[in-house]
Amino acid sequence: MFGWIADRLSAKLTSENLVGMALLLATALGSALFVYWRSRETKSLRDFIAFAAPVDVLTHPSARADFAFWLTRRAIMPLMIAGSTFVFGVAYATREVVGRIFHVDPSAAGAGGPFVMLLFTASMLIAYDFSYYLYHNAQHRIPILWELHKVHHSAEVMVGVTKDRVHPLDEFMNRVWDGVIPGICYGLWSLFVLDPVEVMVLGVNVYVMRDILMMDFVRHTHLPISYGRMNAVILPPYWHQLHHSVAEKHADKNFGLMFSFWDRLFGTLCIPDPGETFVFGCEGARDNQSLWGLYVAPLERMWAVARRRLNGWASPIMSDGSDR
Repeated sequence: MFGWIADRLSAKLTSENLVGMALLLATALGSALFVYWRSRETKSLRDFIAFAAPVDVLTHPSARADFAFWLTRRAIMPLMIAGSTFVFGVAYATREVVGRIFHVDPSAAGAGGPFVMLLFTASMLIAYDFSYYLYHNAQHRIPILWELHKVHHSAEVMVGVTKDRVHPLDEFMNRVWDGVIPGICYGLWSLFVLDPVEVMVLGVNVYVMRDILMMDFVRHTHLPISYGRMNAVILPPYWHQLHHSVAEKHADKNFGLMFSFWDRLFGTLCIPDPGETFVFGCEGARDNQSLWGLYVAPLERMWAVARRRLNGWASPIMSDGSDR
């Protein structure tokens, strides 16, 4: 078993993945330097290291669970491929249906130029971000989905890899859902631009670049980074950290991934006060600081929720409307 895990991990260490990982770490380091330089009057290398990698955070049981969870998830990520391919099925169906309705021959599509690829990338990013917002909102509203998503919110400290503190079943369903709206968008594009996929930027897949631009690693750290006026469009790490707060006033706020205007449009935006600090976690967080609590316990809770719902539907209703 351990040999198999080691093989899967080594397979992930391709040059492309290493470059992507290096860019993520460089982004995190640059962000830490930015915050440190602006918040300290006296500066030193030792103090910066203590600020960027606080020992009490890195040794916290929640952080240790994050690191163990991240390592084990790397080994099973190939299982997520099935969920990711759903987008191509939706895209193909969209292309065929729309092409036949409007009598467009997809085989006549040509290669896209730089401007077309820019529009394609922007539209796919917006489609994906809107799709993410809808599913993330549902994760908080639907009890059976919340039991899975609670894995992510059970983190009591943020250490970067907390971004991957996501139950595999939750991620699989998310990837399937994300195949719908982005898949339709991709299918429409493929009617006119032949195969605009697997775009590389400096040798790095655009999806890795997307993660870097969205600061997904940094926003799951203790660095309270804001973008000033750009916050009206881009959701900064500081606002996402509020999303992980246990405070009642912060509950079910800031669902966005990259863009902040979805939350503003649907009334789920919450702007933190300057200098406001947060306590992270959720109800039952202490039960999710082990691999059993992260992998198995959520499935048990899901089953309990489903069983209660099934029992409720199966219970005969008396004529006065009360349960028998």
